[in-house]
Amino acid sequence: MTAAGEATGETIGAVTELTRAADVVGACGSDALLLWAAQGARPGVRAWTCGQALAVACPDLNRRDRMAVRGPAPQVAALVRSLAPWLGPQWRLLGEWPLMEELARLLGVEPVGFEWMDTDRPPPPATATGDGDGDGDGDGGVRWLDDADAEVAALLQEASPSAWARPGVAGVRRWAGLRDGSGRLIATAADAWSCPQVGFVAGVATAPAHRGRGHAERVCRFVLAELVAACGRGALMVDSDNPTAIGVYERLGLRRRTVAASPLTGG
Repeated sequence: MTAAGEATGETIGAVTELTRAADVVGACGSDALLLWAAQGARPGVRAWTCGQALAVACPDLNRRDRMAVRGPAPQVAALVRSLAPWLGPQWRLLGEWPLMEELARLLGVEPVGFEWMDTDRPPPPATATGDGDGDGDGDGGVRWLDDADAEVAALLQEASPSAWARPGVAGVRRWAGLRDGSGRLIATAADAWSCPQVGFVAGVATAPAHRGRGHAERVCRFVLAELVAACGRGALMVDSDNPTAIGVYERLGLRRRTVAASPLTGG
């Protein structure tokens, strides 16, 4: 097998490796999850097909080596088995929940579900909050932050210590934030692990004393608007048992579908 980005495809048995960047992106079609996993076919990304099955493997994506899959479960299982000699146990499968349930039976993997949410439209306009924080004009107080890594890290430690996106983590590009009248950072979100076709939002956090005032929605609206304008789509992941956050993201126009991830074990 050869690295992604070269000029030809290589077939091993019934498995074909896609070696041109355009073919990798093209094989993902309009599936935002697979497009995100492909990361514009950056160096290190590899993709394979087997019948109707597709697997896209991207190292160090959202702090894990991930292989997104789609297609009929038996064909996906056969493809994953064929790739096992080239993949280590650190790789994690990622796919829609019904497919991952079938792979649990066929490969012995143990999927954990959560929500993937995406949109190809800018979020609806903000309304004025007038709550005394920021400047009270909808999203007007939200800005991209400069030289604020220490502030962001402190806010995340207080408000969201389990956040995957953090300053200095590979793939985390920039942070947006909202400050109160005294200049203190009270809400933030990151442009992280974005690719040319899909912008990705992560690291959403609001200081505990400022929750319930719509600040997270304001910051996410700003970041999503920027990412949809730049990439054509915006996306994020959220826990299925977080209805408050899901409600915020649905108000911003994101559609959700349940997906799952699992360590590459069994099979």
